[in-house]
Amino acid sequence: MGLWSWFARRRKPATAAGSPASAAAIEPKEQEPLTPEQVADLKAAWAELAEAAKESAATGFHACSRGGKPWQEDPAAVRSVAALLRRVDAEDAATEGPTAK
Repeated sequence: MGLWSWFARRRKPATAAGSPASAAAIEPKEQEPLTPEQVADLKAAWAELAEAAKESAATGFHACSRGGKPWQEDPAAVRSVAALLRRVDAEDAATEGPTAK
């Protein structure tokens, strides 16, 4: 088999019986409604992110979800983004220091 024929090969479509794991990954999962405590925790995490964004020189960012739940609905993920913004801002301030233009 030549290189071109290898690239030109067509993948066989996955069937539910042939690969149940991939078929299950395609189906969207229903999300349970958040409890009042979870909503309060999520709002607090978003407030932390808003504060970190104000303090940062960043004008925008893009984040991707991993797993079945969007990062915007996960307080730990939102706090991680806020911590990342703070850390990058602190590292920038440390590297610029007194020798900056």
